[in-house]
Amino acid sequence: MSDLATLARLADIARRVAAEEVMPRFLCVAREKKHDGTLFTEADLASQRALARLLPELVPCPVLGEEMSEAEQQALWDANPDGLWVVDPIDGTTNFVHGLPYFAISIALMRRGRSVLGVVYLPVMDECFSAAAGHGAWLDGQPLPLASEEIALSDAVAIVEPKWLGGHLPTRAVTVAPFASLRNFGASTIDWCYLAAGRIDVVLHGAQKLWDYAAGALIAEEAGCRFATLSSDDYWGHHPVWSRSVIAGRTPTLFEAWKAWARANR
Repeated sequence: MSDLATLARLADIARRVAAEEVMPRFLCVAREKKHDGTLFTEADLASQRALARLLPELVPCPVLGEEMSEAEQQALWDANPDGLWVVDPIDGTTNFVHGLPYFAISIALMRRGRSVLGVVYLPVMDECFSAAAGHGAWLDGQPLPLASEEIALSDAVAIVEPKWLGGHLPTRAVTVAPFASLRNFGASTIDWCYLAAGRIDVVLHGAQKLWDYAAGALIAEEAGCRFATLSSDDYWGHHPVWSRSVIAGRTPTLFEAWKAWARANR
């Protein structure tokens, strides 16, 4: 099966899991807290179980999910460099449990530390972002980006997650921001996709998890976006994989200006 045919079936899996396991629990599911204080629900667990069953039928690789223990995640990562599904069963769980319609299912197939297939599905909006390495990125079959015009950084719409930035960046991003308008919606996988579509212009995050960027970064990359970490221009090669900062721009010019500002204001 070709990469594009596999990608189409992957999008169907995301839609199926959302319809059967996620949306029936929207607005009517109890929440719990994990040891790190983040929320999870039965919907997260049900979605992950369904993905763990369905994805190996598509490509026979193990599934690493957010709702596994760190020891399980590390063991899967170490044992499967040639093929591993990485999933976030619901990205934006806090939004999900509070009735905010900004959450997604994220699925990526990774080989040797890089994503080769990625799907991010937003069930409330019924939007499916997808990409295959070397083939491009799409929103419901329409090639990305949807907007690619150059603008100055001073006119940009930015998504900044200040929680994990540290240093001076959280304060300076508010008080001496070089962009025009600031947003933070609480779902990193969607942030990547909105960057790829041209709905936002730049992104800054201090510590995304593997499942936060695995699909989204591929979609953004295939749409022509540029990105790095706060300390390295080699995004995919930066370690550790479990917590990775990101500076991203939807065009090379925006990216270079944004990267220079972010690194100078750490």
